[in-house]
Amino acid sequence: MSELLLHNVDLLGEGLGDLFVRGERLADPAEASSQVPTVDCSGLIALPALVDPHTHLRDPGQGNAETIATGLQAAVRGGYGAVFAMPNTDPVADSAEVVEYELDTARQVGICDLYPIGAVTTGQAGQELADLEGMAASGAAVRMFSDDGHCVSRSDLLRGALERTSRLGGFVAQHAQDPLLTVGAQLDDGPLAAELGKPGWPGMAESVIIARDALMAGYLGARLHVCHVSTAAGVEVVRWAKHQDIDITAEATPHHLALTTDEVASQDPDFKVNPPLRGPADVQAVRDAFLDGTLDMVGTDHAPHPDAAKACGWDQAANGMLGLETALAVVADLFVQSGRMTWRQLSDRMSQAPARLLGIEAEHGGHLEVGRFANICLVDPDHPWRVDPARLASIAHNTPFKERNYRTSVAATLLRGRATYDPGRHFSLA
Repeated sequence: MSELLLHNVDLLGEGLGDLFVRGERLADPAEASSQVPTVDCSGLIALPALVDPHTHLRDPGQGNAETIATGLQAAVRGGYGAVFAMPNTDPVADSAEVVEYELDTARQVGICDLYPIGAVTTGQAGQELADLEGMAASGAAVRMFSDDGHCVSRSDLLRGALERTSRLGGFVAQHAQDPLLTVGAQLDDGPLAAELGKPGWPGMAESVIIARDALMAGYLGARLHVCHVSTAAGVEVVRWAKHQDIDITAEATPHHLALTTDEVASQDPDFKVNPPLRGPADVQAVRDAFLDGTLDMVGTDHAPHPDAAKACGWDQAANGMLGLETALAVVADLFVQSGRMTWRQLSDRMSQAPARLLGIEAEHGGHLEVGRFANICLVDPDHPWRVDPARLASIAHNTPFKERNYRTSVAATLLRGRATYDPGRHFSLA
C-alpha cells in the first residue's frame, strides 16, 4: 500500500498541518513513520478536490472540440476530482447506452470521476421525455437530468420530468430561458444591444422560467436545480423559492461572476455565451447571491468549440466558453484574495455543495478528514500566471480569460491518493 505525507500544508486556509495519504484514503498523520515519502507543501493550501456540476465534454462527438480524455485533463489541471457531463453530445446522452459509454470511457482515462447527466427529452428536442428510467437503472445510475443549452419550456413535459425524476431519487437541472422571449437573441437586452442593433436576451426570460419551475417543483414536492443564474431577478426568484422551503439549488458560473457586457462591446466571439454576459447591476446581484449562499455553487459551464465556430462574426459564432482550467483562479482571485470569502467557504461552493447536489458525498466533497478518500487540490495562492489558450489541455481555445493574469494557481491534484496533475513533479504519476 502506497503512503505519502504532505507536510506543512495550510489546511483549508485555516492553519498548518500534515496530511497522511495511505493507499486511497487519508490516515492519521501520527501513524506516519519516518520512512514515509514526504512532500514539503510550505506555501500551499489543501482543499478537497473540486467538483463541477456543469461540464460539456462533446463526447461522443466529432472530437474536434473536446473528448472525454482532453476534457478530464483540463479538469485535473483546474483542481477537479469529479465532473458532471452535460448530455448535448452527438448522439445525445438520452439512453442507457450513451451514458454508459461516457462512464466507461472516463474510467479508462482514469484521472477524474465523470457522472453522466441524462437528457430530459429525446434528442433534447423538447417533444417527448427521454428514457429517464433506463438511464437511472443503467450502470451510470443517472440521477441528474437536463436539456442544458435548451430550456424544457413545455410545462406538461416539465411536470412529467419532475414527477418521474422525483420517483427515481433524482432531479431536473433547468436551462432557464423562455425561447419565445429570446428569438434571435445575440446578447444581453440593454443599451449595448440597442447600440449595436442586435436582438437582445431580456433578463425576464430567465426569471419567468425559474419562477414557473420553482412553483411546479414546490407543488409536486420535487427537486429543482437552476443552471447558470445570470440576472438580479433570477437571483430574487431563487431566494424567494428557498424562503418557501422549495427544494431548489442554483449555480453561478465564473464568467457571470467576473465578466460584464463591457467585454461584449469588443464583439470578440469568445465572449458570446448563453445566457449572455450581463450588465454591472446583474453581475453585482449574482456576486452578492453567491456570497450569501443563495447561489449554492460554481458550475463552470465549460463549453469547448472548434476554432472555426468562434473564428467568425459575432452573429454566426457559437455560444460557449472554456472554464475548467480557469475556474478556481477566477473565483479565488475575485472573492478569496479580496477578503470577501474564506478558503473554506470557497471549498463549500466548489466541492461540498456540488457533491451534495448529486449525493456523492461518500466519494467527493469531504473535509480532509481521516478515513476520507484522498481527493485533494493543492493550491498556490501566490503564483502569478497568465492564461494562454495555446497551453490549455482542451482541444478548443475559446476562453474569455485569455491573456488575463491571475494570482491563484493549482499546484497539484490528487484522486484517491494518486496524483492526476503534478506540474512540479513532486508525486509519482504511475
